[in-house]
Amino acid sequence: MFYYLLKYVLLGPLLRLVFRPRIEGLERVPESGAAIVAGNHLSFSDHFLMPAILKRRITFLAKAEYFTGPGLKGRLTAFFFRSAGQIPVDRSGKEAGQAAIREGLGVLGKGELLGIYPEGTRSHDGRLYKGKVGVAVMALRAGVPVVPCAMIGTFEAQPPGKVIPNIHPVVIRFGEPLDFSRYAGMEHEKAVLRAITDEIMYAILTLSEQEYVDEYAGVVKAREAQEAERSKGGKGRRFPRAPRS
Repeated sequence: MFYYLLKYVLLGPLLRLVFRPRIEGLERVPESGAAIVAGNHLSFSDHFLMPAILKRRITFLAKAEYFTGPGLKGRLTAFFFRSAGQIPVDRSGKEAGQAAIREGLGVLGKGELLGIYPEGTRSHDGRLYKGKVGVAVMALRAGVPVVPCAMIGTFEAQPPGKVIPNIHPVVIRFGEPLDFSRYAGMEHEKAVLRAITDEIMYAILTLSEQEYVDEYAGVVKAREAQEAERSKGGKGRRFPRAPRS
């Protein structure tokens, strides 16, 4: 109930007013039945913009940190995310991927829409990164179509670290549903999962026209953070003075 209160009364109208999103291809999202909407992820606001413009309810897999904050603020944040249709997924440890798949299949098993960001994290520089194969596993196990989606302009509207969004035009573009039924029963074939995921990412790339990076975003972020740390450590360093004789 609170989901629809947010969508139609509290949050949805505000998001439409601030971002004034232009929607393209909305008719490509199935009106009924289970389906995956797979999109790029450029901004914190992506979580709420797509639910605000879709006719159907959509459930996203979100990082568990949004639900585990301390104190009253943490509890209110968790309540807000759950009410907005977000499911917490612990992304740490070896079982993280399997947990996300279980949660996603549970949503699809109820005939609902599942929203997922195959990159696994927000893009820190506006580029599109290599997708993780969990989306392919879910598409095959549930036997559902995948609708590619491109969020355009949300990075400029609310880049990482910015709390109050800029006024910037936003486009939300949906592509034709992708049918992977020809791969039914092959969800344990690594090459098949990689091929499906790459096809999904290419569809998103075609819609978004981003620059593509054939590496995982998390790996690139970690490497750049290490390089920045090393660079910082070298600044201002002085050689010790030679001892006086």
